[in-house]
Amino acid sequence: MPQHARNIRVCRDCDGFATASITTGTRHADGTRATLRVACPACKGTGHTAPAGVVRVGR
Repeated sequence: MPQHARNIRVCRDCDGFATASITTGTRHADGTRATLRVACPACKGTGHTAPAGVVRVGR
């Protein structure tokens, strides 16, 4: 039997790439680069969106 992949809706704001690391150009005392990690605000870093029936609204 063929196996079917789960149909997960990809976030349209980040196209599934929910986090990004940005280098600041500066270095720490040990020589490593200082980086910032930024998450997609629309999907909160998960990379996918919840189906319309699962989204909670209000209390």
